[in-house]
Amino acid sequence: MRKSILVVVLFAAACSKAPKTVTEVVAVAAAKLPALPTDSAWDNAPEHVAKMVPQDLVEPRLMTPSTPEVKVRSVTNGSEIAFRLEWTDTSKSDAPGPAKMIDACAIQIPEKIEKDLPEPQMGQEGKRVQVTYWRADWQATMDGRGDTINDLYPNASIDHYPFEAKTLEKGSAAQKEMALRYAPARTLGNIRSGPRAAPVEDLIATGPGTLSPGPSLGAKGKGAHGNTGWSVVISRKLPEGLGVNQRTHVALAVWQGSQREAGALKMRTGWIPLVRRGE
Repeated sequence: MRKSILVVVLFAAACSKAPKTVTEVVAVAAAKLPALPTDSAWDNAPEHVAKMVPQDLVEPRLMTPSTPEVKVRSVTNGSEIAFRLEWTDTSKSDAPGPAKMIDACAIQIPEKIEKDLPEPQMGQEGKRVQVTYWRADWQATMDGRGDTINDLYPNASIDHYPFEAKTLEKGSAAQKEMALRYAPARTLGNIRSGPRAAPVEDLIATGPGTLSPGPSLGAKGKGAHGNTGWSVVISRKLPEGLGVNQRTHVALAVWQGSQREAGALKMRTGWIPLVRRGE
């Protein structure tokens, strides 16, 4: 009986062992990238605890970070790289609507590996940065939540939409054309509107106010909200020229919808060294 108790205690102690922490983000090698925050492959990656800096660039200034820190791990398969970001946020903000802000996060990497780094605030002229951005509302639609008024507002009462008329065959060209009349953002090609194929997007910037869609880096993502906060996986192509035991840099950003953070109102880090490790 005593031996059994001892085995259980030792097993519990091993399971609760704190992860190895490092002073830079270390991308460890793996044959396959982990797609989920709970994938066991993350257990082999050391953890970097990134301290967030106050938002002192635009008004209203947020001198006490709403998100004090982000825990980050990284894995690479030699052609792609994945990051897992974890932060505390007990309120889940994943539904769009008037005056509603959305939980989100992003990673930023210099486009080129060079000695002189771009400015960490979205890069600078002649020194472009690549940003991979994840949003909680996009994740919600990927997880099965619909995108209609009734999906977002279950108690809403809608009499009739012309594009739902019985005389229009569902899925026909005429029905789709009619539906666009009631979705001006989609009609104008707004890439932020409507159902999405992924909860992340690739962006580029050469300074504050220059953020725009960028060339595809094969971005993928998956986020999950638990009792204490978010755990989000973001993956993309390995930065060009990043060989084994070589370094580039990464910066992180987090938006808490409950704190009304959006756009430049966010918590962020400065540049953090990112090193790729081999087998």
